[in-house]
Amino acid sequence: MAEPDQVPRIGRNESTEERMDRNWMELIQELRVLQTGVQILGGFLLTLPFQSRFADLDDWQRNLYLFNVMTAALTTVLIVLPVSVHRRLFRRGLKAVLVSSADIITRWALAGVALLITGSASLVFDVTAGRTAGLVAGACILLVVLVFVVAMPLWLQRRAIPNNGDSTNGTATNG
Repeated sequence: MAEPDQVPRIGRNESTEERMDRNWMELIQELRVLQTGVQILGGFLLTLPFQSRFADLDDWQRNLYLFNVMTAALTTVLIVLPVSVHRRLFRRGLKAVLVSSADIITRWALAGVALLITGSASLVFDVTAGRTAGLVAGACILLVVLVFVVAMPLWLQRRAIPNNGDSTNGTATNG
């Protein structure tokens, strides 16, 4: 008979409430990382109209700029939305609803960040190297984002599930 400390452990020994608390804290940490990036890009965008070359932008560049500002603003709203939901659901015994909704909101915020990165880089390339360079840069960045932010996590999830035989992998929605 194996000693208890020699038996391999799979998963965590935590209650549902402890798991929800851990998942909530992990989501909040992820949102902090997103918030910093959006603030930096958003701040950069807000300074552009005060630059002398801003008046030289053509209609495409100006519209792309406004799209980026709107994307930054909406993504910021998405990033702070889980805090608002938390305030509303606080001490109501709805932690699972809070964590599940925050997970969905965070996924949308990630999509907003992807659009913001793509649009901002496209604008910079367009202004500095021309329209073709801007479109190519935007398409390349969007492709990289899709590979690393969408496809890679899906591939890792599919690869991990057969290895441990358990579909609950500690994510906000599953565990």
